[in-house]
Order: sequence, then C-alpha cells, then structure tokens
Amino acid sequence: MAFRGPKAWLWRWRRNPLKRRVDVVEAWVVIGAWLATLAAGVLAGLAATAAVEHGLARERVEWRQVVAQLTEKAPGKAADHPAGAIGEQVWGKVGWTAPDGSRHTGQVRVGAGSAAGTAATVWTDSHGELVTKPPTPAQAHMRSSLIGVLVGLSAAAVPFVGGRVLCGRLERRRMTQWDREWARFGPRWGHNTL
Repeated sequence: MAFRGPKAWLWRWRRNPLKRRVDVVEAWVVIGAWLATLAAGVLAGLAATAAVEHGLARERVEWRQVVAQLTEKAPGKAADHPAGAIGEQVWGKVGWTAPDGSRHTGQVRVGAGSAAGTAATVWTDSHGELVTKPPTPAQAHMRSSLIGVLVGLSAAAVPFVGGRVLCGRLERRRMTQWDREWARFGPRWGHNTL
C-alpha cells in the first residue's frame, strides 16, 4: 500500500461535487467508532485494573498464615535430604483452628512420609477456609495490569467491530447506488467508436 498523505485521508471532509451523503456519514461513523473504541478500552481497562488491585489488596489484609498439623501420616516414604532441601511433595490431611475458634481440616502439599502432628503452614481466609498464598504487591500489580489490558482490549473490540460492520454496510449501499447509476448512464457510453 502506498503512502497517501494527509489529503488522501481527509478527502471526505473537503468540498467535492462527487462527494455523496453516504461518504459524510461514513466519515462520522469512522470518527465516532475510533473515539468510542479509545474511550471504552481505556475506561474498561482502568476500571478492571482498579477492581482487581483492590481485591488483591483486600486478600493480603484479610488472609492469615496459620500453622496446621498433619492429622495422619503422609503417604510415601520419607527421603533422606540434607537440611533445607525439599523432597517429594504429596497431599496430606491437616487440621487447624480458625480465628473464631472453630476447627477445620483440609489437604495441603507436605513432605512424603511426614509423621502425624508435623506442622505445616497454610493460608486461611476470614472464615478459616483454606486459600492460596496471597500475591505480593508487585505480583498483584502485574496481575491487575495484565487483566486490565485484556479487559480494555475486549471492551475496545465492541465499538471497533461495530464501526467496521456499519462501514461495511455503508460501502455496500454506496456500491448499490453506483450500480443503479451505472445501469442508467452506462448504456449511453457503450457505443463503439470504431
């Protein structure tokens, strides 16, 4: 595609005897679609980013680290590992007490062959239910930014696609008008000059 310069992009706004009403309408549709696309994308992206960031910050405040104990021996054999080394991890049943004093049980990853009563650190929500470890502020910022970008792009796609569909319909209408006029004037020009 060749570079067309600013005059080629602005032809719908110049005075021209060949310009039709559908050309002006299409120009306004294009401008409106681009403005709506930009506004929808930015506003939806910022709103989603703020909502996710707020939710993750609330999780960091409300979720607590609790020490739970294995209620039964973990499956598998305990491997001989040097101090600090992590061996095979298996699912083990643990029990813990919630902040309200109620007793809870669940399954977490523990070392294979761990004895009953072995301490395991778990994260719980305000109701004492198991949750994953909350993200750090940096992780929360990255996650909320990515979600905001995806939501913004998705929201921007709606007016963009709507504008493209409307421009396609206007183009078909313009071609129909050209066909009607060509059918009317074309036979007059069809004579051979040989």
